[in-house]
Amino acid sequence: MLQRYRYLLALFAIGAADLAVAQADTNPASVQTAQPTSLVGKVVEQIPAPPYVYLRLQTSSGEVWAAVSQAPIGEGSTVSVSQSMLLRNFKSKTLDRTFPEIYFGMLQQSGAGAAANPHGIAQSAPVAAVAKASGADARSVEQVWAQAAQLSGKTVLVRGQVVKYNPAVMGKNWVHIQDGSGAAAQGNQDLTVTTLEEAAIGDIVTISGVLHADKDFGAGYRYALIIEDAKLSKE
Repeated sequence: MLQRYRYLLALFAIGAADLAVAQADTNPASVQTAQPTSLVGKVVEQIPAPPYVYLRLQTSSGEVWAAVSQAPIGEGSTVSVSQSMLLRNFKSKTLDRTFPEIYFGMLQQSGAGAAANPHGIAQSAPVAAVAKASGADARSVEQVWAQAAQLSGKTVLVRGQVVKYNPAVMGKNWVHIQDGSGAAAQGNQDLTVTTLEEAAIGDIVTISGVLHADKDFGAGYRYALIIEDAKLSKE
Protein backbone atom coordinates (compact mmCIF):
# COMPACT_ATOMS: atom_id res chain seq x y z
CA MET A 1 0.00 0.00 0.00
CA LEU A 2 2.85 2.38 0.91
CA GLN A 3 4.61 1.59 -2.36
CA ARG A 4 1.40 2.39 -4.26
CA TYR A 5 1.00 5.70 -2.38
CA ARG A 6 4.57 6.75 -3.09
CA TYR A 7 4.21 5.79 -6.73
CA LEU A 8 1.07 7.90 -7.19
CA LEU A 9 2.71 10.79 -5.36
CA ALA A 10 5.70 10.61 -7.67
CA LEU A 11 3.50 10.73 -10.76
CA PHE A 12 1.58 13.71 -9.44
CA ALA A 13 4.65 15.55 -8.27
CA ILE A 14 6.13 15.72 -11.75
CA GLY A 15 2.82 16.79 -13.28
CA ALA A 16 2.31 13.50 -15.07
CA ALA A 17 -0.98 13.07 -16.94
CA ASP A 18 -2.86 13.02 -13.58
CA LEU A 19 -3.77 10.73 -10.72
CA ALA A 20 -6.77 9.27 -12.51
CA VAL A 21 -4.74 7.79 -15.33
CA ALA A 22 -2.10 6.63 -12.87
CA GLN A 23 -4.64 4.74 -10.81
CA ALA A 24 -6.56 3.28 -13.74
CA ASP A 25 -3.90 2.68 -16.33
CA THR A 26 -0.50 2.01 -14.80
CA ASN A 27 1.44 -0.88 -13.38
CA PRO A 28 3.36 0.49 -10.37
CA ALA A 29 6.20 -1.95 -10.94
CA SER A 30 6.98 -0.28 -14.26
CA VAL A 31 7.78 3.19 -12.94
CA GLN A 32 11.34 4.42 -13.24
CA THR A 33 12.30 6.85 -10.49
CA ALA A 34 15.09 8.75 -12.23
CA GLN A 35 15.02 12.55 -12.33
CA PRO A 36 12.30 13.90 -14.63
CA THR A 37 13.44 15.17 -18.01
CA SER A 38 12.17 17.23 -20.95
CA LEU A 39 11.50 15.99 -24.47
CA VAL A 40 11.23 18.02 -27.67
CA GLY A 41 10.05 16.39 -30.87
CA LYS A 42 7.83 16.40 -33.94
CA VAL A 43 4.46 14.64 -33.63
CA VAL A 44 4.41 11.79 -36.12
CA GLU A 45 1.47 9.89 -34.60
CA GLN A 46 -1.12 10.49 -31.93
CA ILE A 47 -3.61 8.11 -30.35
CA PRO A 48 -6.50 9.79 -28.51
CA ALA A 49 -7.65 8.05 -25.34
CA PRO A 50 -9.82 10.80 -23.75
CA PRO A 51 -9.06 12.61 -21.58
CA TYR A 52 -5.47 11.73 -22.59
CA VAL A 53 -3.48 11.40 -25.78
CA TYR A 54 -0.48 9.22 -26.61
CA LEU A 55 2.12 10.84 -28.87
CA ARG A 56 4.86 9.27 -30.97
CA LEU A 57 7.57 11.88 -31.23
CA GLN A 58 10.55 12.18 -33.55
CA THR A 59 13.29 13.61 -31.35
CA SER A 60 16.97 14.33 -31.99
CA SER A 61 17.82 10.97 -30.42
CA GLY A 62 15.13 8.92 -32.17
CA GLU A 63 11.44 8.11 -31.78
CA VAL A 64 9.82 7.99 -28.36
CA TRP A 65 6.28 7.69 -26.98
CA ALA A 66 4.83 10.20 -24.55
CA ALA A 67 1.47 10.48 -22.74
CA VAL A 68 -0.09 13.84 -21.85
CA SER A 69 -3.50 15.33 -21.09
CA GLN A 70 -5.54 15.64 -24.28
CA ALA A 71 -5.22 18.91 -26.21
CA PRO A 72 -5.59 20.06 -29.84
CA ILE A 73 -2.32 18.98 -31.46
CA GLY A 74 -1.67 19.25 -35.19
CA GLU A 75 0.17 16.47 -37.02
CA GLY A 76 3.72 17.64 -37.63
CA SER A 77 3.63 19.99 -34.65
CA THR A 78 6.76 20.42 -32.60
CA VAL A 79 5.97 19.89 -28.93
CA SER A 80 7.83 19.89 -25.66
CA VAL A 81 6.94 17.42 -22.93
CA SER A 82 8.34 18.74 -19.67
CA GLN A 83 8.78 17.15 -16.25
CA SER A 84 8.42 13.73 -17.87
CA MET A 85 8.98 10.42 -16.08
CA LEU A 86 10.01 7.28 -17.94
CA LEU A 87 7.93 4.13 -17.50
CA ARG A 88 9.02 0.78 -18.92
CA ASN A 89 6.68 -2.02 -20.00
CA PHE A 90 3.69 0.22 -19.41
CA LYS A 91 0.36 -1.53 -20.08
CA SER A 92 -2.43 0.82 -21.15
CA LYS A 93 -5.72 -0.84 -20.29
CA THR A 94 -7.57 1.77 -22.33
CA LEU A 95 -5.67 0.91 -25.51
CA ASP A 96 -4.96 -2.72 -24.60
CA ARG A 97 -1.36 -2.07 -25.58
CA THR A 98 2.00 -2.34 -23.87
CA PHE A 99 4.62 0.35 -24.47
CA PRO A 100 8.21 -0.86 -23.87
CA GLU A 101 9.09 2.75 -22.93
CA ILE A 102 6.84 5.79 -22.53
CA TYR A 103 7.20 9.19 -20.88
CA PHE A 104 4.42 10.78 -18.80
CA GLY A 105 4.60 14.55 -18.50
CA MET A 106 3.18 18.01 -19.19
CA LEU A 107 2.61 19.28 -22.72
CA GLN A 108 4.04 22.58 -23.92
CA GLN A 109 3.39 23.18 -27.61
CA SER A 110 5.30 25.37 -30.03
CA GLY A 111 5.24 25.99 -33.76
CA ALA A 112 2.41 24.81 -36.02
CA GLY A 113 -0.60 23.41 -34.23
CA ALA A 114 0.02 25.11 -30.90
CA ALA A 115 -3.29 25.89 -29.20
CA ALA A 116 -4.82 26.82 -25.89
CA ASN A 117 -5.17 23.88 -23.54
CA PRO A 118 -8.28 23.47 -21.38
CA HIS A 119 -7.01 20.63 -19.23
CA GLY A 120 -4.91 22.48 -16.69
CA ILE A 121 -1.45 21.69 -18.01
CA ALA A 122 1.29 24.25 -18.48
CA GLN A 123 0.46 26.94 -21.02
CA SER A 124 1.88 26.50 -24.54
CA ALA A 125 2.76 30.19 -24.94
CA PRO A 126 5.36 31.82 -22.65
CA VAL A 127 3.87 33.76 -19.76
CA ALA A 128 4.04 37.54 -20.22
CA ALA A 129 6.30 39.32 -17.76
CA VAL A 130 4.71 39.65 -14.32
CA ALA A 131 6.04 42.36 -12.02
CA LYS A 132 8.04 41.00 -9.10
CA ALA A 133 6.57 41.21 -5.60
CA SER A 134 8.00 43.78 -3.23
CA GLY A 135 9.68 43.08 0.08
CA ALA A 136 12.89 41.62 1.49
CA ASP A 137 11.87 38.05 0.65
CA ALA A 138 10.67 38.88 -2.89
CA ARG A 139 12.25 36.99 -5.78
CA SER A 140 11.45 36.27 -9.42
CA VAL A 141 11.01 32.63 -10.41
CA GLU A 142 14.43 32.66 -12.09
CA GLN A 143 16.03 34.18 -8.98
CA VAL A 144 14.55 31.47 -6.77
CA TRP A 145 16.18 28.82 -8.95
CA ALA A 146 19.50 30.70 -9.08
CA GLN A 147 19.59 31.20 -5.30
CA ALA A 148 18.10 27.84 -4.33
CA ALA A 149 21.07 26.73 -2.22
CA GLN A 150 20.96 29.85 -0.08
CA LEU A 151 17.16 30.03 0.10
CA SER A 152 16.37 26.41 0.97
CA GLY A 153 14.54 26.34 4.30
CA LYS A 154 13.72 30.04 4.12
CA THR A 155 10.57 31.95 3.27
CA VAL A 156 10.31 33.32 -0.27
CA LEU A 157 7.80 35.71 -1.78
CA VAL A 158 6.98 35.23 -5.48
CA ARG A 159 4.41 36.85 -7.75
CA GLY A 160 3.38 35.04 -10.91
CA GLN A 161 0.68 33.56 -13.10
CA VAL A 162 -0.94 30.21 -12.36
CA VAL A 163 -0.28 27.84 -15.28
CA LYS A 164 -1.34 24.57 -13.61
CA TYR A 165 -3.69 23.83 -10.73
CA ASN A 166 -4.59 20.51 -9.10
CA PRO A 167 -6.91 20.84 -6.09
CA ALA A 168 -7.40 18.58 -3.09
CA VAL A 169 -4.55 16.13 -3.56
CA MET A 170 -3.32 14.71 -0.26
CA GLY A 171 -5.12 17.52 1.52
CA LYS A 172 -3.41 20.32 -0.41
CA ASN A 173 -3.81 22.29 -3.61
CA TRP A 174 -0.87 22.05 -6.01
CA VAL A 175 -0.02 25.10 -8.11
CA HIS A 176 2.54 25.85 -10.80
CA ILE A 177 3.42 29.52 -11.30
CA GLN A 178 5.50 31.37 -13.88
CA ASP A 179 6.38 35.07 -14.18
CA GLY A 180 8.06 35.28 -17.57
CA SER A 181 11.57 34.94 -16.15
CA GLY A 182 13.78 31.93 -16.76
CA ALA A 183 13.54 29.59 -19.74
CA ALA A 184 12.04 26.17 -20.38
CA ALA A 185 15.32 24.99 -21.91
CA GLN A 186 17.04 25.61 -18.56
CA GLY A 187 14.09 24.35 -16.51
CA ASN A 188 14.10 27.50 -14.36
CA GLN A 189 10.85 29.14 -15.54
CA ASP A 190 8.36 27.34 -13.28
CA LEU A 191 7.82 26.87 -9.56
CA THR A 192 5.68 24.24 -7.86
CA VAL A 193 3.75 25.33 -4.79
CA THR A 194 1.51 23.54 -2.28
CA THR A 195 -1.15 25.59 -0.49
CA LEU A 196 -4.54 25.39 1.19
CA GLU A 197 -5.73 28.40 -0.80
CA GLU A 198 -7.66 28.04 -4.05
CA ALA A 199 -6.61 29.39 -7.44
CA ALA A 200 -7.40 29.05 -11.13
CA ILE A 201 -5.29 28.89 -14.26
CA GLY A 202 -4.55 32.41 -15.43
CA ASP A 203 -4.77 33.99 -11.97
CA ILE A 204 -2.03 36.44 -10.99
CA VAL A 205 -1.06 35.46 -7.46
CA THR A 206 1.48 36.28 -4.79
CA ILE A 207 2.69 33.32 -2.79
CA SER A 208 4.70 33.22 0.43
CA GLY A 209 6.06 29.94 1.72
CA VAL A 210 9.14 27.98 2.70
CA LEU A 211 11.36 26.83 -0.15
CA HIS A 212 12.73 23.31 -0.07
CA ALA A 213 15.52 22.18 -2.37
CA ASP A 214 16.08 18.52 -3.20
CA LYS A 215 12.85 17.47 -1.53
CA ASP A 216 12.71 13.69 -1.18
CA PHE A 217 9.24 12.10 -1.34
CA GLY A 218 10.56 8.56 -1.14
CA ALA A 219 10.63 5.82 -3.78
CA GLY A 220 13.77 7.47 -5.17
CA TYR A 221 11.85 10.57 -6.31
CA ARG A 222 13.11 14.04 -5.45
CA TYR A 223 11.85 17.53 -6.21
CA ALA A 224 14.60 19.89 -7.29
CA LEU A 225 12.59 22.79 -5.79
CA ILE A 226 9.20 23.12 -4.14
CA ILE A 227 7.51 25.80 -2.01
CA GLU A 228 5.33 24.10 0.60
CA ASP A 229 2.31 25.19 2.66
CA ALA A 230 2.32 28.63 1.06
CA LYS A 231 -0.03 31.51 1.71
CA LEU A 232 -1.57 32.64 -1.58
CA SER A 233 -3.27 35.91 -2.42
CA LYS A 234 -4.99 36.67 -5.73
CA GLU A 235 -5.13 40.02 -7.50
